[in-house]
Amino acid sequence: MTRVGYTLMTEQSGPRDLVRDAVAAERVGFDFAVCSDHFTPWLSAQGHAPNAWTVLGAVAYATERMQLYSYVTCPTMRYHPAIVAQHAATVQLLARGRFTLGLGSGENLNEHVIGAGWPTVTRRQDMLREAIEIIRALFTGEQVSLRGEHFRVEMAKLFDCPADPIGIGVALAGQHGIDKLATLADHLIAVAPDPGLVHAWHSARQAAGLAGGGRIVGQLPVCWDPDRQAAVARAHDQFRWFAGGWQVNAELPTPAAFAAATRFVRPDDVAAAIPCGPDLEPIIEAVGAYRRAGFTDIALIQIGGDHQDRFLTEAAGPLLAALRGAPARGRGEPTPSPPT
Repeated sequence: MTRVGYTLMTEQSGPRDLVRDAVAAERVGFDFAVCSDHFTPWLSAQGHAPNAWTVLGAVAYATERMQLYSYVTCPTMRYHPAIVAQHAATVQLLARGRFTLGLGSGENLNEHVIGAGWPTVTRRQDMLREAIEIIRALFTGEQVSLRGEHFRVEMAKLFDCPADPIGIGVALAGQHGIDKLATLADHLIAVAPDPGLVHAWHSARQAAGLAGGGRIVGQLPVCWDPDRQAAVARAHDQFRWFAGGWQVNAELPTPAAFAAATRFVRPDDVAAAIPCGPDLEPIIEAVGAYRRAGFTDIALIQIGGDHQDRFLTEAAGPLLAALRGAPARGRGEPTPSPPT
């Protein structure tokens, strides 16, 4: 059965609210939670960007059952890979084995802040490959010294290293990334329901003699609200950057750049790409596209930091029940149907 997750979107909520929402998401029945890792929001209207690793540690301690992912961390610029390995090991201990380290090659929006320039995508993927090798080595608990093409590690050792293995997911969007990284990670993270990408992932792993293709993890933005027009307006205000696609979004450096790049995106354009309003059927149909493409895990983003509680108390239970074909699970009582 496809697992359904909840997104802790650090760009639209502060740290205390994110922890509170994670606890509520677990209670209502989500299978896992993913946490974005941004230094800067996509658009200033979103208004937040707390440290993802502090949030993940608090969520790991406050929850009991949900699987947790970083979604995704770039381990090559803002963070040295040795520091990412330490972050992940600590969260895994707090989560008691429920954590998966999601990694990616990064976005200019977050990584340019250290003043080191913005590499080409080919160089970023080479850096990510080397970073994963360093992280894997540190996860053994052994002392690691390495001088690679991009990173140096000198006598590094994780003294709090969990016995539970830490799975690594990698965000990929095309064949070039598959060729470089599919055999180094355990799970695929992707931003669109592309069956060709999923097939290429499995083919590359099978060709390398690796058993199993791991989890295939996707993400779907939704804007549930009893008032459809309010939902469309909020999605346009905070999520119109979504229309740009990964190749564009990875390159823009600031919220102002995203605002300028999306100034001609209309509310109707956003509504065509993102399920908006009280009707659950468009969300179910959108999830179905991921299922048909071979995804095992789909994390929902409810757009709007101030609109999480109502989504979780009114819409999430019926939605999860519909996606699973089972009775709704609520907070001790049957979850009511969402208002129309």
